[in-house]
Amino acid sequence: MFIRNIWYVAGWASEVTQGQLLARTLLDTPVVLWRDSEGVAHAFEDRCCHRGAPLSLGRLEGNCLRCMYHGLLFDASGKCVEVPSQDKIPLYAKVKTFPITEKATFLWIWMGDPDKADPSLIPDMPWMESPDWAHIEGYTHYDTNYLLLCDNLLDLAHIAYVHATTLGGDEDYARTPAKIERLPNGLRVTRWTENQNPPPFVQQVKNYTTKVDRWNDYDFLLPGLFMMDSGTVPTGQGGREGGRVDAAGFYSSQAITPETENSAHYWYCQPHNFAIDDPEVTRKVMTAVEEAFMEDKFMISAQAKVLERDPDFRMIPIKADEGLTRFRNLVEQRLREERAEETAASKEAALA
Repeated sequence: MFIRNIWYVAGWASEVTQGQLLARTLLDTPVVLWRDSEGVAHAFEDRCCHRGAPLSLGRLEGNCLRCMYHGLLFDASGKCVEVPSQDKIPLYAKVKTFPITEKATFLWIWMGDPDKADPSLIPDMPWMESPDWAHIEGYTHYDTNYLLLCDNLLDLAHIAYVHATTLGGDEDYARTPAKIERLPNGLRVTRWTENQNPPPFVQQVKNYTTKVDRWNDYDFLLPGLFMMDSGTVPTGQGGREGGRVDAAGFYSSQAITPETENSAHYWYCQPHNFAIDDPEVTRKVMTAVEEAFMEDKFMISAQAKVLERDPDFRMIPIKADEGLTRFRNLVEQRLREERAEETAASKEAALA
C-alpha cells in the first residue's frame, strides 16, 4: 500500500519539544515522537511490548520513556531497562524504533528497512533555513487518500479555476502547457506564462502596476514532496532569461505523508525573498496561501466523496494529467520493486 524504504516527513521539527510526547499515525502505524535530554529526536512505535498500551500516554525520564500502564522503562534504542515488578528483564522486551533525522526544519522518518536509511537521500532545501527567506510553518489534515493530494500538486492548471481569487490569475495559465522531465526519484515540472495579470495573493503584498511574467518550476519527488521555485516579474524585464528586477520570488515547500489509506498529513510553507524584514508581509503571504489550500481541501474532499460512491468509475485522461499519471506510475514501480525485494528476502531466509 505504501512505499516503505524512503524518507517521509513526520512533522515540523518545532512540533516535537523536550519533555513532551507527540502521538502521530504514519503509514497506518501509530508512532510516538519525543526528544531526549540533549534534544535529539526519537521515534518509537506507539505500543508497549508488554501489554500493548500506547507509549504516547507514558512519561519521559531523561533519555528514557516509561510506559504508564505497568511502568516498563525503555531507553532511546527501544530496549527495556527496567521492569518495576521484577529484577530480570525479559530478553525480547524491546519496542520498535524508526530512524529519524532533522533537515530543513522538518523531521524525517524512515518506516522501512533501517539499514537502508541514508540521510543523504533527503533533498536539500536551503531556503528553509536561510536568513534571506522568511516563512511561517503550516499544516492541515486530509480525510482522503494521499495520492489525490499528489494529483492536485502535479496539475497546477487547476489554480486558474480553484484559486481564481487567491493563487490564480488569468485563465491563460491553464492553457499554457508545462514541460515535464523525469528525475531519478520523481518529476520536474516547468511552466512560464507571460504578460499576465498578477496573481491576487502577489498583488496584496507587491502591488504591481504592470502585467507580469510568471514562473512555476518545481520538483515533485517520491513519496510526496513538492519543492517549487515560483514568482512574478514585470513583463519586459527579461524574466525568462533570469531578469529579476522588482520580482516577487517564492520557494514553496510542501510535504504529504499518508496517515492511513484514506487520510493524510500535509505540511507546507511559502518562503519569500522580498520584504523579509516585514512580518506583516510574511503573514499576508501565509494567509493567502492557507486560504488557497482550504480551497484545494474543499475540492479534493468533494472529489473523494464522489469517487467513494463508485469505485469502478473510470477517469478520462487529458493532457494536463501527464504529470500526475507519470508520478502514479513511479509509485507503482517502486511498490513492485519493494514487493520483489521482500519476496526474494523471504525465499532466501527459507533456504537458510
